[in-house]
This record gives sequence, structure tokens and C-alpha cells, in this order.
Amino acid sequence: MDILLAAVNAKYIHTNLAVYSLRAYCREFSRRISLREYTINQEKDQILKDIYHRAPRVLCFSCYIWNISFVKELIRDIHKILPDTIIWTGGPEVSYDPENFLQEMPEVFGVMLGEGEETFRKLTEYYLNQKEEEELYRIPGICFRRNEGTVNSGFPDVLDMDRLVFPYEDLSSFSHKILYYESSRGCPFSCSYCLSSVDKKLRFKSLDLVKKELEIFLEAKVPQVKFVDRTFNCREDHALEIWRYIQDHDNGVTNFHFEIGADLLTEKEIALIRTMRPGLIQLEIGVQSTNEKTLKEIRRYASFEKIAARVRAVYEGGNIHQHLDLIAGLPWEDYSSFARSFNQVYALAPQQLQLGFLKVLKGSYMYEKAGDYGCIYKEKEPYEVLKTRWLSYGDIIRLKSVEEMVEIYYNSGQFSHIVEAVVKEFPDAFTFYEALGAFYEEKGYDTLSHSRIRRYEIFLEFLKERETDCLDFYKELMILDLYARENMKTRPSWTAKRDPYKEKIQAFYEREKENPRYLTGYEKFTSRQMEKMTHLEIFTWNVLEGKKETGVYPVLFDYQKRNPLTNDGLACLVEL
Repeated sequence: MDILLAAVNAKYIHTNLAVYSLRAYCREFSRRISLREYTINQEKDQILKDIYHRAPRVLCFSCYIWNISFVKELIRDIHKILPDTIIWTGGPEVSYDPENFLQEMPEVFGVMLGEGEETFRKLTEYYLNQKEEEELYRIPGICFRRNEGTVNSGFPDVLDMDRLVFPYEDLSSFSHKILYYESSRGCPFSCSYCLSSVDKKLRFKSLDLVKKELEIFLEAKVPQVKFVDRTFNCREDHALEIWRYIQDHDNGVTNFHFEIGADLLTEKEIALIRTMRPGLIQLEIGVQSTNEKTLKEIRRYASFEKIAARVRAVYEGGNIHQHLDLIAGLPWEDYSSFARSFNQVYALAPQQLQLGFLKVLKGSYMYEKAGDYGCIYKEKEPYEVLKTRWLSYGDIIRLKSVEEMVEIYYNSGQFSHIVEAVVKEFPDAFTFYEALGAFYEEKGYDTLSHSRIRRYEIFLEFLKERETDCLDFYKELMILDLYARENMKTRPSWTAKRDPYKEKIQAFYEREKENPRYLTGYEKFTSRQMEKMTHLEIFTWNVLEGKKETGVYPVLFDYQKRNPLTNDGLACLVEL
């Protein structure tokens, strides 16, 4: 084999856009370029064996914050078993300071800097056409070994986006993966913690080309396409045209994910996306903090009031999944300030609330200012914050606990009714997650892996220890959450038996078979099959409306009619 492009992804479901784009750009050499994707969860010996059998003349690794240590270990071992293979690296984790990287990694011959398509094509020509060594010096965008030192040709000129080649060939091989796509490069903003702020050369693909490429995804009915544009809606006409095209050509299957600036959303954009099929697009919005002093220090000038107004306007449409992000460890944000930020963002009721921790990236302005902020961070990637002038390590630990509880009990979507009710028992949402996290640690549950049912049992234990009133009401809310997501075959031990209503439940399904009132689309099935495919639960509290009212409340769960935003089956009150 001549050249192997190797990507080590964080998860199997991910794809590496970079290596696909590099290979596609060199289409005239495609037969001599191979591509392999691995994950950091694979055994290194499996990867070594695969690369050894391929025995490439040139091996190129794509390096990121999540895989760099793994890749370094691979490279050191690969060099031992394939000493004649020429190893190149590229990506944000190595291109910032390539000389030091080459000094640390003598097994690597060179580093590609910045955008790699044109640089990789020239390197491919150099190796495949066996050009003279002097030709290497003429290639922009590389840093490589020469005698006892290195040669750095500097970052290459940015590419015209329309010169890029659609990266994917056979989309059928990606049926269980997320595909990534870009319609622009660069970022118009200067957030101090982000490397994207270094590249100010914002440019866009022509809309005609974007539409042609989106048509490929839509025709193949791929499950999800994630746009990697740093701020997709930074140019209104570009965003509107793409969103209109996606809506007009909706195949009923493909979901599109966008990172946007909520404060930049215009009335036209909001009006358009509120008319879209639920589940067609989802929006990721980086709020990061609501502390004005913090936002000014990190060079984010978006008003939280404006962000909140736009998020609420989208939320009112009831059709768009919104994912909001916060970052702990930013300057001027102490524990109480972060709690305020959390509560203000939580009140916007996003489908996902991502609580992340500051990563001090080499090359960012935050990296330069770390000393001024008293920012201590991990030596090893992802260079995550350990403490700052405003947050102690103890505070960080407590916030980590909150993060875990949010992931389990909020972002999973499996506890929505019970959490919504119990949060009201606390002064605010942050205090609730803080208390639940402290309970996990006190009981030693934070060090163990738990099933979904066990998570409910722990939650019930938490409520009992707090001597919560109306415990039976909360138990039934848990049952509502359990059956909203799936038609469970085995009922948890703490749920009430259905035996007293067995005959009435059977009679209900027989009536539905003869004269459908609630269950449409089941005409081909018997009443017994309908009962197995759906679920009828008799509640003694008005859980569907979240009210502490007692009575008899039969709730039918129809799993063929799921909410595309929550994946919950349709739940409705019925007459027995």
C-alpha cells in the first residue's frame, strides 16, 4: 500500500470528516490512498495488526484533543514494527507547535499545518511520483525533519470552499453512523477558550454546491448529518437558503444538526424553523455563562437576555430539539455565579443541557491568560481545569457531581416527569442536582454502574431519606416515565399490581378492535396483539397533568406514535 490515512475516533458512531475530505480531494490518486477509521475504545493491538498487514509506505494520523495520547502510543509502536514507514500527522492538536511535537516524537517525520486538502495533495504527488527531495521544500503548510533540525513552510493559504470535493463515496456503509458536513470554514468571533477564533478567514461554499451535496445525503436517507460550521447562522441569507432547501426536500428520516448563535437568530429564521417537521433539525447553542463580567472577559458579547428570548421563541414552536451548553471554570465565575448561570439556562427547558468544563487549549487566548486567572489545569489532554482564582478543586468536584446527575436524570430524557415534579420541592434546579449528587456520593453509588431501573430505585431512596410527602404520587410519576419510553415486560417491585383491572383492560382492547377510538393504525392486529404492542396503566394520581389529585386515571401508551423530540410514546387519558 502507498498511503494510509488513519483516524482514531472517540466512538464507533462518529466519522472523521478530515480524512474523508483529504482522500476525496486527491481523487486522481484515490486507488493508491487507503482510509481506516478506528476508535480509542479498541485494543491497540488490533489497530497495530491492521496497520501492519497494510504496511503503508506513508502513514498519516489525524490528531485531536481526544485521541492524541492514544495516537502517540500507536505511533511509537508502529515505528518499531514498520521502521521504514514514513509517518505524518495533522490536526489541531499537533499543528500549533509542530517543532516541539517533532522533538517529542522522533518517530514522526512531519506535521501538516492548518487546512490539509491542498497540502496533502502535494505530499501525495511528492511521494507517488517520487520527486526530488528539494520539491518537499516547496510544499506550503508543512513542518518536517531536516538533518538535526526542522523546516517549517508556514500555514498554507486558505482554500476556496468550492474547490473541496464531496467527502463520502458509498453512503450505504454509513447507515449506523453520524455523518459530518461543512458549508463554511472559519469563525467571525474571538472566544478566548476556542481555537476557532484563531482562524478569522470566514468563507462559505456556494449555495448551489451545498444543495447538490445535501441532495446526496437526502437521497440516501442517512439518519443524521452534523454541520461542523462554527456558527452556522452568522450569515442570514446562507442559513435561510439551506434551511429552506432542507425543509423543501425533507425525506422524513434525515435529521440535521447545527451549531448556531442564538442571539443572531432573526425573525425570518425563527418563523421558518417553526414550520419544520419535528425532528428535522436540532440546534446546539453555546451559552457558556450568564455572568456579564465573565462573558466580557472571554470575548463573548452576546446578551443572555437576547439568547433567552430567541431560545424561548424557538421552544414555543414545539418542534425543535435545542441543546444548550455551559462551561464551568471560566474567569470571574465562582460557584454561586455558576449556579445562577445553570438555573437561568435550565429555566429555558432545553432538550439537552451540557455542563462542560473549561479546556485550556494550546494556542488559545485562554492559554496565554491562564496565569492571570490562577487557572490550573491537567497536564494531559483534554487539559481540563482543576482550579481557578474563583473556583477551588473542591468546587470543581461538586460541579462534576452535578454534571453527572444532569446527564443521568435530565439529558437521558428517561426521568422527565419525576424530575420536573421533584425540582419544585427545592429552592432551584441547581440545588436539586447538587443534593442528588451528594446523596450518590454519600451512599457510594457514584462509583458503581447502574441499570435504568436501579436509577429509579436510588431516586426513590433519595426521596424517602428526605421524608418527601406524597411518596405514592412520585412513585406513579416514575411509572409514567418508565412506560413512556418502553413497554416494559417486567414491572419493578415497587409498582402496584394491575390484577384488579385485568378484565377492564382486556375489555378496553376488545372495544378498540371493534371500534377504534384511541388506537388507529392497528386494524391488522387482534385485540391481544394490540395489548402487547401498547400499554394501559391505571394510575391513582393525576400524573399526566402532574397534579397531586387522587382518583382513577387510565393512561394509554401508544409506541407507534412517538414524540420525535423526546422519543416518548404518545400518552393519553382514556375511558375504561
